[in-house]
Amino acid sequence: MVKALLLAAVASGQGKTTVTAALARKLVRLGQRVRVFKCGPDFIDPMLLERASGAPVRSLDLWMVGKELCSQQLAQAAAEADVILIEGVMGLYDGTPSSADLAREFGVPVMAVIDAGAMAQTAGALVHGLRDYGPVEMAGVIANRVASEGHAKMVATSLRDIPLFATLPKQARSLPERHLGLVLPGEVNDIDQLLDELADQLVFDQAAWDSLRPVDLGAAPAATQTEPLLAGKTIAIARDAAFMFIYPANLDILRALGATLKFFSPLADEAVPAEADAVYLPGGYPELHAAQLSQAGNWQTSVRAAHAAGMPIVAECGGMMAVADTLADQSGAVWKMAGLLPGAVAMQPRLAGLGSQGLPTPQGILRGHTFHYSKLATDVAPAAYTSKHPSAIQGEAWYRAGSLSASYFHAYFPSNPAASAALFLRSVI
Repeated sequence: MVKALLLAAVASGQGKTTVTAALARKLVRLGQRVRVFKCGPDFIDPMLLERASGAPVRSLDLWMVGKELCSQQLAQAAAEADVILIEGVMGLYDGTPSSADLAREFGVPVMAVIDAGAMAQTAGALVHGLRDYGPVEMAGVIANRVASEGHAKMVATSLRDIPLFATLPKQARSLPERHLGLVLPGEVNDIDQLLDELADQLVFDQAAWDSLRPVDLGAAPAATQTEPLLAGKTIAIARDAAFMFIYPANLDILRALGATLKFFSPLADEAVPAEADAVYLPGGYPELHAAQLSQAGNWQTSVRAAHAAGMPIVAECGGMMAVADTLADQSGAVWKMAGLLPGAVAMQPRLAGLGSQGLPTPQGILRGHTFHYSKLATDVAPAAYTSKHPSAIQGEAWYRAGSLSASYFHAYFPSNPAASAALFLRSVI
């Protein structure tokens, strides 16, 4: 049994990540062992929440991750922690499946996060609606951007039978953002000081915390065996400020499949490691580093040589952008990229793709998602398309150019280990 909460809001932009990070940091400083999870596909929020909690942050999603793996991850965390915090995605009932679906599936009470900056008594109507619409078990409320003690009392009175668990005042400093979400923690020089400040500012009702019921998330499962389809293979993985979007679970499953992982930095002009049997180029922010990547001669020469030699190369979203012919950044400047995939990538002022998707493969559906602000113009005919979930409408193109597999689609490898292994095997190309 463990204290567990799902922190959710009426919509995006209410401060869920800020509040979750502040609460996690505060509990850690009180001596609690805290594990944080993130609902839905996300790369950036988990990095911040990991920094706040000091422990790995994994994804929970009843479709992409699957009920069984979600259950295993929660049970394992419950065996290791005193507190589990789950940050929701979008609004509480948004999406299929939603954060509310996850809370109900595992019996986790909801903590509503509200932006009280421009309301007072209406907070009660909002929170009661969130509770009763589903319904969900509502443990309490954390009010963000509270102006004063009097303001907090008005909010608390409006909640009636739902406790005001904590308040966070209007912040002089907050977590910075850019087009794909929050800025990466490593880009904020004083990120730990900022997290400590937020934790200090969180006015926390200890009695309300003590009254939270414990949640039974089951026993930690026995280790499962994965067929070592990649035994003896070394996969070179790009990892730096331009290539940051990697699910930790993807690395875990590659290791479980028997692969040796070797990391390198294209941004530092490091060549593809000589011992590599395959290359994985995950997503990230190549558009922010396009000038530097365009001058990275060792990186470009080595990845072209790997491609010419028929080495499997998997390029996801930002990884695909970095191996197109050119990349036009937000200012319109055009930069020469590695040129494995004929075509030009250009950043867009509006979101160009978002949502859960599945890629059909001979081994079954490989699940994942897409989220990007760029478009690729290419004459290369797609080898396949993903299917959007739950609509089944055609999604992202999946390109093959020699030994290169490239798409805006971010795959979640544990959803289909056999299909994931096949991406990195010459025999399958």
